[in-house]
Amino acid sequence: MRVYVLLFNAGTENEGIHTIQMGDRNTVLMFEQEEDATRFAVLLEAQDFPAPSVEAIEDEEIKEFCRSVNYDWQLIEAGELAVPPESNVEQTDWQPESEEKPTQKPTQKPESEVEYSPDELDNIRRRLEGLL
Repeated sequence: MRVYVLLFNAGTENEGIHTIQMGDRNTVLMFEQEEDATRFAVLLEAQDFPAPSVEAIEDEEIKEFCRSVNYDWQLIEAGELAVPPESNVEQTDWQPESEEKPTQKPTQKPESEVEYSPDELDNIRRRLEGLL
């Protein structure tokens, strides 16, 4: 099933996924409908948060990501009114695109051939953790 998630700096090396912190756990919201995800993104912007993009992705891909970084996920069903919490975290694990330092992209290998060192995996994990 395709769901919609909120990403910051989508498609860049500085990409982050929006999460909600519940206690000491991070939860990725997966929206059944694009309109509901868009409405949630607008509400975030109204709280002076950087504008996220709404991206369609397979729910199993998000669930696998969540399992790999020890996050929870929550499906927001069609028409369900999801509202961002009143307070946001002070520090995110990603930076708004305008603050990102330019980096040189390495030559890309096919996904099946890509191998990462533990440091690279930690760096990728931190970037994907998104908002806390």
